[in-house]
Amino acid sequence: EVGPGSPPLYWTGNALSCDDDRAIRPIERADFIDICRVVEKLDMIHATVGTSLADYPPYSRDFVGTRLMAQYTTKHMRPCIYTPTGTVAMREMAQAVLGSRPLAECPIVSFGFTAVSPLRWSEVGLESFRLSSGHGIPMMVNSEPVSGATGPVTPAGALTIANAEALAGTVIVQLLEPGRPTIFNLGFAHTLDMRTTVTRTGSPECALIQSAGAQLARFHGMPSASWSSSESMMADSQGAYESMLMALCHAIGGVNVIWGAGNLESTRVMSLAQLVIDDELARMASRVAAGIEVSEETIARDTMIELGTSAQYLASDHTMAHFRELTEPRLTYTGGREGWEQAGSRSMTEAALERARQILADEAHILIDEDTDRELAAVEQRFMRELA
Repeated sequence: EVGPGSPPLYWTGNALSCDDDRAIRPIERADFIDICRVVEKLDMIHATVGTSLADYPPYSRDFVGTRLMAQYTTKHMRPCIYTPTGTVAMREMAQAVLGSRPLAECPIVSFGFTAVSPLRWSEVGLESFRLSSGHGIPMMVNSEPVSGATGPVTPAGALTIANAEALAGTVIVQLLEPGRPTIFNLGFAHTLDMRTTVTRTGSPECALIQSAGAQLARFHGMPSASWSSSESMMADSQGAYESMLMALCHAIGGVNVIWGAGNLESTRVMSLAQLVIDDELARMASRVAAGIEVSEETIARDTMIELGTSAQYLASDHTMAHFRELTEPRLTYTGGREGWEQAGSRSMTEAALERARQILADEAHILIDEDTDRELAAVEQRFMRELA
């Protein structure tokens, strides 16, 4: 469940391209399948976000991607909407996966749309709200002003305009379907680099605005979302520190859904190495956000009295009972230089790439039964004829 005060969940990002050894190329079907398969094996990535598929007609990429997500991952599906009618196709696909269970009771899919800053909702966005209404499907209402370009350059001004846009969208969603689960998302607001005119996604101001957006969402009694990314061109130290800055600020700030796992180059690119790294960052950020439990048991007063000045805590019952509360890295190396050298002296990026390759080395399996897959194919072909 996602709601004000719930722990952060981490979703992938969407993009137009994927990285390919310091170069990029358009994301195609096979690339997205790889993304889904890696996501399936990462404990801290809780949802797969749909993305562009260059080898399909533009108006079909949302529902084609939904079928691929259903085939290759059991995580929550968050397709991006490319046409309002596409929401109908994606709803039918989700229902086919669920069978007789209603979507409102088992929301394996959610939708979302973004206002056109400043202060507009497009016809496509409003039609997407309308055509997806009536089924209890969660809707993420996004505001995405760029500070200094499509919104005020000051964080307070950007928050004000984003709040107005998201409130307007929320009112429309609720008028169309009263009580529809809605995520109030000011966390897609970004800043403009005044020197390069690149829209930044990993700056301190982005972290502040998006964390404050979570506080506004709590004020409205709604769950929140944000987008964590980096301006780095590859999975390197810049990508790691900018992504960690965002993930940590968002987790501490109370954001409930944090997008962007795997994103680089201001969200334009998906990287399998960065996806694995972001899984590790999410684990660390979530631990920090959870804070310190203080109780009679965790204070360990009796153990301190028993041991006194003896440094034998490693052998104590209290340590045995609680040592798993210490976070164990899955990717980064912590065993000392000799062990690191024996393991191949790999950088974190190299270790992440190896982890992704290990996952993809296993044979790919479709995770739904044949009847459901045929039903999804039939929906895909019907809407392909209508839209594409």
